[in-house]
Amino acid sequence: MAVPAEEDHGGATHHPSAPSHDEFFDLSTTVDPSYIISLIRKLLPSASNSNQGSLTESNEKEELPKSLSKNMDVDDCGEFSHQDSGSVSIGEEAWEECGCVLWDLAASKTHAELMVENFILEVLVANLTACKSPRVTEISIGIIGNLACHEVPVKHIVSTEGLIEIIVDKLFLDDPQCLCETCRLLTVGLQSGESITWAGALQSEHILSRILWIAENTLNLQLMEKSIGLILAMLESQQKVVDALLPPIMKLGLANILISLLSFEMSKLVSERISERYSILDLILRAIESLSVIDDHSQEICSSKELFQLACDLVKFPDKCEVGNCCVTAAILIANMLSDVDDHASEISQDLGLLAGLLDIFSFASNDLEARNAIWNVMARIMVRIRETEMSPSSVYSYVSVLVSKLELIEDELLNQQMVHSSHEQASLSSAGSTTDARNTSLRRIISILNQWSLNAKESAENNVNAEVVVDETDLKRLLDCCHRFSK
Repeated sequence: MAVPAEEDHGGATHHPSAPSHDEFFDLSTTVDPSYIISLIRKLLPSASNSNQGSLTESNEKEELPKSLSKNMDVDDCGEFSHQDSGSVSIGEEAWEECGCVLWDLAASKTHAELMVENFILEVLVANLTACKSPRVTEISIGIIGNLACHEVPVKHIVSTEGLIEIIVDKLFLDDPQCLCETCRLLTVGLQSGESITWAGALQSEHILSRILWIAENTLNLQLMEKSIGLILAMLESQQKVVDALLPPIMKLGLANILISLLSFEMSKLVSERISERYSILDLILRAIESLSVIDDHSQEICSSKELFQLACDLVKFPDKCEVGNCCVTAAILIANMLSDVDDHASEISQDLGLLAGLLDIFSFASNDLEARNAIWNVMARIMVRIRETEMSPSSVYSYVSVLVSKLELIEDELLNQQMVHSSHEQASLSSAGSTTDARNTSLRRIISILNQWSLNAKESAENNVNAEVVVDETDLKRLLDCCHRFSK
């Protein structure tokens, strides 16, 4: 089945997604457990709900699990008894209302644990098995997605017979909202302590190719984000998951698909600048950056000239404010690619725009030590290839102009590095030596270029030649002093 082609900039049209792992919340008001249980009862599909526009489109009664019927007080007709909760033979609209309340409540750990103890998973399995309504499917998977964010409920999910297989099968629906919730749930599963079980359900070529197809072909922005997020979760999960999923998905062309998606998003960034696309660009870059450091698979990424150019173009993007995180990831990716394929460095040694862009990124990476170290490594590889003594004065000036214009950024970064080295963070920097070497190499090369400019200016003055271009001497001296002070 095909994912609908219409482009959707509006994201979710029905219900908000679950909070991320660092955004969990407990509802400020206490919800009566009996109320939650009554809502769960109302979600159970019944034989009477088989008319047009009702919960299920099937005219045949779906047989409910015997244990579920017993525990949920269901009578022989498949309907709830009227004790406690009253009549629950409800239509889809009322079902949706109850389901959405449970969807919200499932974001709370306490409520989520109460729900699984009261057979919500069995109820949702019954709905996912019997119901053909996309909205009911979306809500059911959405509730499970919120439940999966919690340690105890996710264990119940993986131990519920057939549930993971039912969820994975929903990847082959053609409803974008159902697909969004399915991808979100699978992502949460791969990020949980039960990730190996979830990975086992995904590792067939048939399923992985469907995930790639969705990411590559959908025009629905929310679905694009969720499907790429799922791919990223595969790459960032524990090693056993990566070992199980990466070989088959790479065989299916993951690297080329990610590069193609990056190329498309870069063209959109330049031409349209749609804010809803920025998170998609970030996820694609993070996925590519993850691949660039995985043994046995990094070469396919790092050897791509197209990818290297795209990453450089992003670093040179003039308006970084809204895509700062993307630019930071691009800088790390460039550093990873240069460490694998040194030939890339010769392509950028004279790219002044890239040098300026790298220096600009320092301000977006003030709290990201890895990124700042990566920038220094890229700069060192560029700077060692500059032959200022063999250049014309105008060429030397081009470099000096860029460096002096970024004086404050360089100063702030060096002061930031000094604070890191004097703080407790230094204890965890096992690779501090290589980073310091790259920074010192860059600073020494900056000093040499600035000195060459000063020598050229002095010679011009001695020969009574008026300089065609002028550099602010105060800023020049300030940058020189700064580089001398922090170089070793």
